[in-house]
Amino acid sequence: MAEFFLELFSEEIPAGAQEKAANDLSSLLTTALNGLNPSNIRTYYGTRRIAIALDVDAEIPARTLSERGPRDGAPEKALAGFTRKHGVTPNDLTLENGFWVLNKDLPPVPASRRIAEALPDLLWKFPWPKSMRWGNGSLFTWIRPLRRITCLLDGSLVEFDLSRDGDDAHGLRSGTQSEGHRFLSPEAFTVTSASQWLSSLTERSVIVDAEERRTMIREGVAARAAEHDALIVQDEGLVNEVAGLVEFPETLIGKIDDAFMDLPPEVMQVSMRINQRYFALRTKEGKAAPLFAFVANLPFADNGALTIAGNERVLRARFADARHFWDLDRKTPLAERVPALDAVTFHAKLGTQGARAQRISSLAGKIAQAMGLDAISIAHAERAGLLSKADLTAGMVGEFPELQGVMGGYYAAHDNEAPAVAQAISEHYLPRGQADATATAPVSIAVALADRLDLLAGFFAIGETPSGSGDPYALRRAALGVIRTIRDNALRLDLIALISEAAAGREGETLKTLPAFIAERLRVQLRSEGARYDVLAATLADGLDGDLVRLLARTDALSAMIQSEDGTNLLAAAKRAANILRIEDKKDGPHTGEPDASLYTQDEERALAAALSSSLSETKAALEAENFTQAMQSIAGLRPVLDRFFDAVIVNAPEADVRKNRLRLLATFRATTGLIADFSQIDG
Repeated sequence: MAEFFLELFSEEIPAGAQEKAANDLSSLLTTALNGLNPSNIRTYYGTRRIAIALDVDAEIPARTLSERGPRDGAPEKALAGFTRKHGVTPNDLTLENGFWVLNKDLPPVPASRRIAEALPDLLWKFPWPKSMRWGNGSLFTWIRPLRRITCLLDGSLVEFDLSRDGDDAHGLRSGTQSEGHRFLSPEAFTVTSASQWLSSLTERSVIVDAEERRTMIREGVAARAAEHDALIVQDEGLVNEVAGLVEFPETLIGKIDDAFMDLPPEVMQVSMRINQRYFALRTKEGKAAPLFAFVANLPFADNGALTIAGNERVLRARFADARHFWDLDRKTPLAERVPALDAVTFHAKLGTQGARAQRISSLAGKIAQAMGLDAISIAHAERAGLLSKADLTAGMVGEFPELQGVMGGYYAAHDNEAPAVAQAISEHYLPRGQADATATAPVSIAVALADRLDLLAGFFAIGETPSGSGDPYALRRAALGVIRTIRDNALRLDLIALISEAAAGREGETLKTLPAFIAERLRVQLRSEGARYDVLAATLADGLDGDLVRLLARTDALSAMIQSEDGTNLLAAAKRAANILRIEDKKDGPHTGEPDASLYTQDEERALAAALSSSLSETKAALEAENFTQAMQSIAGLRPVLDRFFDAVIVNAPEADVRKNRLRLLATFRATTGLIADFSQIDG
């Protein structure tokens, strides 16, 4: 096979677009060069280039192309159009199975020709999320001005240019030259292979492997922090972003002016991250360290002293802005900000943030009551719910929306609100993401649940529900937040009742689907944890049990039972009974009602009836006591009598009354298992 190498060298590509561009290039090239069997694909991306190396066949072998044309007897215009399209005459066609068919012998196509044919169109249509024009006259666009196209096949140039239809595409054409680091080695060099390109770039201070740059940044920042007895605040998103901004990472560390060390650490971290791409550091005691780390694009002769001084000066200006908001915001107590929420629209159909704060306050109090909290905690939950959105009018949150809730907590503490209230305001957005912890303090839990249930009920009432991949109001995340908060804290709450409270005064057909929506999110979450989907579906057959802790305990017990030998056989018997009833019910059913003991003709019927009677009462008692293991054992104990029943008894007896009585017996068995779950939905 031959090595194909392509590098697209441009001005700085936004960090967030680089990886996707490399993946798109790989996907598009794989499709375009399909006839050459591309393999061993390696992609590279960085601030000024995306590149790919892969192996391809030397040529597309000679082959016969068969294409079916119009049906025999079709209008002449159809046949003429087909022949014109392929540049042939009707004499070149053959009649096969009632259709005109063109069999065309195609010669072998060298890989270089196929590549040269495919790449111009691919580059013209490259799917950048945003692209730009530059220069004069050309309609060719790229995310930033494209400067070089290096295209080689086994070290030889594959010649093509991007001009078409009178557009010179800025004169871009393939070549063999690339460039090193913008400042350290800007001169062009000749590329002869992918490996030579990699080593040459390394010599020219360009680390083209993105993962290698990320590793250098992680280790560099950690090492610099360790030199000052500090720890890095882990931020993988920032590592990824910085890795897309530099070609040769050089980590430096600067000092934070003591005058700003009384700012909340979250404010300092967000300000450094958003404005300057700086890494925050902590002391070993977990407090904000008076240091910051940043990554430059090249090493410095003075060990970065001048650059550090410059960045410290910039940071002082940023922190001065943050201090302005911090001082200004605290002059207005959080409680006095609540009326201003009446002027902030939450959603055109759902009213203002002020109305929402009132709803959250009321609902948080009811949830706190349902949690069994004392009167003081209930009052704290109501107070925290009312104040939870007040920081939306603060200048700091306007500057850094990421600090919603966090700043509210600080401002509430400054206003001498109860510590539980301040904590709840700070934590009510938890979990913000999949990896975040959930709130654990009782008052915080109540407000976090109230916030999400109000959100869900409101948008479901107006019919703004997620569809497909679209979820503009993050309702799936809100539902998962509710589930995680309840599960992580093992809360014994009636979620259905709480949904009803959140939906009070609202109407809408889709509102009725909210419990099913939350049930579906629970299924998704459990599947991601490796739980059996069919077992959960069987447990949820009668709808969502509002007590998620009880529901999950029942699911776990059922899952354990059906993995036992008794459970497997019982499942088979239950499915057999369900199938018989499904067929017979269509004839003259349903066959419900109490079986008549006088119509039993065999001991196996009587034994099953007695076992069912005993199991039914035991199962009900065990379920009522939430002893699900005992309930499963009681159901599983039916297995021996069921085996004997199916071995010895013909359900569809010739006597009509005996047959119906036996079907009622099976229906009683189905009803007994139905106390646990719908066994028909369990695989196996």
